[in-house]
Amino acid sequence: MADDAQTKPSGESFIPSSPAPAPVPQTPAPVVAAADKPAVSPSAPAPVGSAVGDQLARIEDKTARIEDKYARSESLLSRMEDKIEGATTRMNEVARQSDLAALRSEVRSINERVKRSPGTGALVLTAIITSVLTVVLTVAVQRLNIDSMLPQRAAPAASQP
Repeated sequence: MADDAQTKPSGESFIPSSPAPAPVPQTPAPVVAAADKPAVSPSAPAPVGSAVGDQLARIEDKTARIEDKYARSESLLSRMEDKIEGATTRMNEVARQSDLAALRSEVRSINERVKRSPGTGALVLTAIITSVLTVVLTVAVQRLNIDSMLPQRAAPAASQP
């Protein structure tokens, strides 16, 4: 039992520095041999424990650095995400504005066409002039006997008795 306590390093280590010795049968001889050996001071396993402690400290430092890098990467990604979201919003606004500009130009061109079309007064005046001219020309054709110059139509055969 004393041998087990001597071969194990301090409680924190999980990696043994050397392979464990073969178990010794429990007889009075090992007890005498253990008594003859010089007692191991608590500082003896310290070099092994300090090496393991140093290794653990290095691992913890590396882990901390990795965590810091991970945190920086996360913050960088979140900033990039915000920037991309802002750029997307701006591009959507630009697209909407270009759509609005195209719509404005179409409305403007339709408005110009409507303004160029004749108004109600012009249409009424044209209708009056057309009707007066039609009446005047019809009367002129009848008075001047111009309709006699036109070729006569043949009377349909079914209309004669």
